Formats: sequence, structure tokens, C-alpha cells
Amino acid sequence: MTHVQQVQSPPKYRRHLLLHCFPSIASLISHFLPTSPPPPPPPLNVLLQCIKEGVKLDHCYRPYLLRVVSRRLVLATKTQSITTMAAQEEECKGNVKAQLAKLFEVSLKVTVPNEADVDPLIAACTGKFGDYQCNNAMGLWSKIKGKGTQFRGPPAVGEAIKNNLPTSEIIDSCSVAGPGFVNVVLSKNWMAKSIQMMLIEGIDTWAPQPPVKTAVVDFSSPNIAKEMHVGHLRSTIIGDTLARMLEFSKVKVLRRNHVGDWGTQFGMLIEFLFEKFPNFEDATETAIGDLQAFYKASKQRFDSDPAFKERAQQAVVRLQGGDEKYRRAWAQICEISRTEFHKVYQRLGVHLEEKGESFYNPYIPGVIEGLTKQGLVEESQGARVIFIDGINIPLIVVKSDGGFNYASTDLAALWYRLNEEKAEWIIYVTDVGQQQHFDMVFKAAKRAGWLPQGDNYPKASHVGFGLVLGEDGKRFRTRNTEVVRLVDLLDEAKNRSKAALIERGKGEEWTEEEIESTADAVGYGAVKYADLKNNRLTNYTFNFDQMLNDKGNTAVYLLYAHARICSIIRRSGKDVEELKNKGTLVLEHKDERDLGLHLLQFAEVVEEACTNLLPNVVCDYLYSLSEIFSKFYSNPECKVIGSDKETSRLLLCEATAVVMRKCFNLLGITPIYKI
Repeated sequence: MTHVQQVQSPPKYRRHLLLHCFPSIASLISHFLPTSPPPPPPPLNVLLQCIKEGVKLDHCYRPYLLRVVSRRLVLATKTQSITTMAAQEEECKGNVKAQLAKLFEVSLKVTVPNEADVDPLIAACTGKFGDYQCNNAMGLWSKIKGKGTQFRGPPAVGEAIKNNLPTSEIIDSCSVAGPGFVNVVLSKNWMAKSIQMMLIEGIDTWAPQPPVKTAVVDFSSPNIAKEMHVGHLRSTIIGDTLARMLEFSKVKVLRRNHVGDWGTQFGMLIEFLFEKFPNFEDATETAIGDLQAFYKASKQRFDSDPAFKERAQQAVVRLQGGDEKYRRAWAQICEISRTEFHKVYQRLGVHLEEKGESFYNPYIPGVIEGLTKQGLVEESQGARVIFIDGINIPLIVVKSDGGFNYASTDLAALWYRLNEEKAEWIIYVTDVGQQQHFDMVFKAAKRAGWLPQGDNYPKASHVGFGLVLGEDGKRFRTRNTEVVRLVDLLDEAKNRSKAALIERGKGEEWTEEEIESTADAVGYGAVKYADLKNNRLTNYTFNFDQMLNDKGNTAVYLLYAHARICSIIRRSGKDVEELKNKGTLVLEHKDERDLGLHLLQFAEVVEEACTNLLPNVVCDYLYSLSEIFSKFYSNPECKVIGSDKETSRLLLCEATAVVMRKCFNLLGITPIYKI
């Protein structure tokens, strides 16, 4: 009887299975069956066919099945390196959690073959039992108990998961604790090899790989003819960091500056420009002066002079009708504003592509018409609206006077980004006060079928953030209750940083260029980090003294820590590039291993920050890295220069510096190399 025949006729191979898999009843069988040599082990496809067709097999057969399946899966791991497994390894490269998840995925399939789509639950350990932990046992037990399982509780499930793990150079040992938690201790040799490989191949090999190719990050978005103030700080800084993290993850990022460059306010601005500068094309930033003051003066005139108000309203009609003179005046005002915006972006090192409200204006009628044909747009009190389930106010897409509004523009922009720019993830970075607005826009898009239901791609996300507060706990303003101009705020941070450097005697040691560049890096970096280290949803207090402190969780402390590591490497006199290729990194001491483990967690931290759109996760990691390095370096047993392990420890210093620099890069902070 061939194996093929056995698979085709399940009853015929039951004897075959019984003889091999039930040695406990072999003597009983021998009374009824002719004596014959023991049959060869049944092939894996026979065993799996039994399970598939409902053949009930006693638990004593399981060890054999587990051995066979494990052997096949381990063999697959070794032999498919040029196909699937190679691709998976490449995907997970640098991400310890993901690599462990692949191993536990194999184990889970063997442990509970009848449970489909069981995702490994892997987490970094905080206790003393291991480095990582698999937490599937309790959840699996709740699924399989009562189904005739051989297991007698979560600990037994955990033991089986541990025992069915494929052999891997990643793992040194495993243990089971509590209700089936599988604790994993990583191999220190593998850890050291992985870190050294990163030094040779570059930290980009540790980049996450999110399931998207193109993303739009819509951030900053100031209004034309208004100064950028402290209220724009968070959107600009947070948005830039999210864009950097996605770019590091090899996602094509469209950085969009959705400036407020269209609307009724331009009527009054244009008319005021005509009054102040009859030859308006000669109006420059210098001639107009304070843009904020210009806007306020035009608004005051609009509110107090009926004749001016009427001319301003007519100016809007002419502008929107395409009148050449009014278009040129509008373009002039926009250009002056851009010059002011550029001063801020230049200081912050932020790059954006402007696609303002006016860009999407031509698309609005077609988008509204399409939504209307789908039956989504309804008449309500003279306006045209979309009703959203669960929200008691409608989304107004055409005002009662026939004009368009923010919702009209945002829907057109979302349509354009999905259909023209082919973005798979569209991220909007604005204050939390706009949460409901964007929630309604996204739900309208789902009703229209633009976006799928649930959290699948393509998707749109609103990244909200809290307020910047003054030391009095209120909105951060100047003493005369004016909002603080962002360019002034940044200049103050740089000036204070420069003064601190001179006070430390650097004015005599460094060139003017070195002082200026360091003051830029520290001053602007301090402002960014003070914002990013907080959970973005919370308010935070703006305080120069705190953010420029060189102790504690500040950019100054971290930048100085990086500079000290660079100084250690310089003082060794060794060529670190040569050491990467000829030296060997080892992690023998506990403090060395602790530092190595934290370095290896970089990739999963960035992945978490990207997935949840939370830059503070990177800040927390960076500060912890600095603290762990300090513990390592200050330990006399881990002496670097002049020790018999100098080469290895210099490589560990270099790896720490490389990871710190990448964290700074993601946060938009320029590292410094000497203090």
C-alpha cells in the first residue's frame, strides 16, 4: 500500500498509524494482527491528513508529530534562505522582537495546529527572568480548553511553546514562569555579532519596514499674512519628526504645508495693500514691516469702515473670479508670508512642500458632485451637509451662501492625496481641538468608499497635540498678551545657548563658526526636545531654564553625552573604521550586555513610535540609552582605554554614538562632537 493510496483512503492507513503512533497498545494489536516488522514512520502528509479528516489520535502520538513537524520547519528555515525565509529575515533584520516572533510563530503552529492565525505576543522583559517574553499561553488556553486538549492549563501550554521552538543562534535559554509566560534570554554572542554587523553595514539596516510605500504628512500649515507663532511650534516639530521616522523606514513621504492661502480675509488684505501701496508690486517685506500688524490694521479697518468692507467683499469676488490684478496682489502677499515662514523653517531645519488651500480649490466642485451622486450630501437649513453616524452635528460641505469651507477643502485634499498622489497613509498634525472635525471628514470618506472600514490601509490619521503653556499655566504669550513670534523664540534659545558656551570659556578655545554652529544645535535642539519628550496629547510648559539645563532629560544633557562618547573614541587614538572590520565586539560584563541589549531594541522602539505616531517613545529610549551608557562607562570594571578589552569596548562606544546620532536625526536635532 503506497502512501498516496493511504492519503486517498483514510481508513486503510489507520492500522499504519496505530502501529507506529500507539506503542502503548502494540501488544494488544499483535493478538489480532499478523506479526510483521514495524512499519516505517508515516510521512508528514499522512499525519496531517488524519488531523484534517478528523481521525482521532491519542496524545501519545503527539511527540512524534511534533518532532516531524519541527524538523520540517527547522529544515525549511535552513533551506529556504533564497526565497520566503530569506525575505522574512531581511524584513526583521535588526528588530529582535520581530525575529523572535518568527521563531515563536513556528512553535505556535506546532503547539496548536488546529488554531489558525495565532499571532505571537512578544514583549521586552522588565524583570530578572529574561530579555523577552512570549505571552500567548493564557490566551491560547482560553481558546482550547474544553476541546479535548492534552494540556492541563496555561503553564503546560507555555512549556509546549518553549519545547517546540526551533533551534536558533538568537536564543541562549528559555524558561516558563507563572501562568505560561515563556522567558527568553538572548545569546550574548549573537547580540555582539548583530551590533558589530550594524556598525559595518550601517544603521539603516535596523530601519523598520511599515506596510506602506507612500505617506502624506500634513503639518505646520500657518495662515498667509500672519506671523508664525508659538502655536505653530508643535505642529512643525512633531510633523517633521513623524516624517523623518517614516523616511528612515524607507517610506516615500510627501511633506505637505497646507497653508491658509485662500478665503474671505484676502479681500480686506488686498484692498488694504492697494491703499497703502498704490503701486502694490513694489510692496516688499521691508516696506510692509510687521506682517501681523498689517493683518490687524486691515482687520480693524474692515470692522470699522463700511465702505472699506464693501470694497473688500468685492475684492474677494474678483480674486475668486480670476481678475489678473487681484491675483497678482494675492500672490504678492503670499510671497511675503513665505519669506517669513522660511526664516522659521531654516532655523528648525524643516523642509516642506507647499500645497495650500488654493491648490485644492479647483477640485472641490467635482468632489462635492461625486459625493452628491453617491447620496451622501443632503440639504439642511439652506446648506449642503453630510450626516455622520454617532455625531449630532452634520459636516457642512457647502455653506448656505453657496461658499466652500474647511470641510470642502479637506475633503478635496483627501480625495487628491488618495487618488492622485496614491498615498496609503495620510497623517494630519494639528491641535487636539480639531479632532472632531477630522474624525467627521474621515468618516465621510469611509461612507464614500474612499477609505476602508476599520484600521486598514489606506488610512487617514489625526495626530493631535496639546497647548504650549507659560509658567503661569496659561497659553504662552508675551507680557502684553500678544502671541510669541516663533522666530523670536528660537533666536532667544540660540542666544542663551551661546551665552552659556562663552561663560564656559569656549569663546577663547573655539572659532566663531564652532560657537555659532554649537549654539544653533543646542539652542534649537533644546526647544525641539522639550516639546517632543512629552506625550503630544498633553500640554507642556515652555521654560528656557529647564530646557537649556545640562542635567536631566534635556537635549543639552544628551548632546553633551554624545560629545563625551566621541571624545573617548578620539582619545584612544584608534581608527574606529578599522576596528569595525578587524576587531571583535564581546559582551562579557553585565553592564556591557545591558548596553548591548538596549542598543538592539532601537529598531522596535522606532517601529512603535511610527505605528502609534508618538515621538516621545524615541525620546524615552534615547535618554535611557544615555543613562545605561553612563553606568557602563563609570564602572571601573568596564574601563575602556588601556584595558585588555579596549577594542571591544571602543566598538560598543561607537555603536552607542551611532544609535544616538540616528535618534537625534529622527528628532530633527543636530549632534555635537565636542564640548
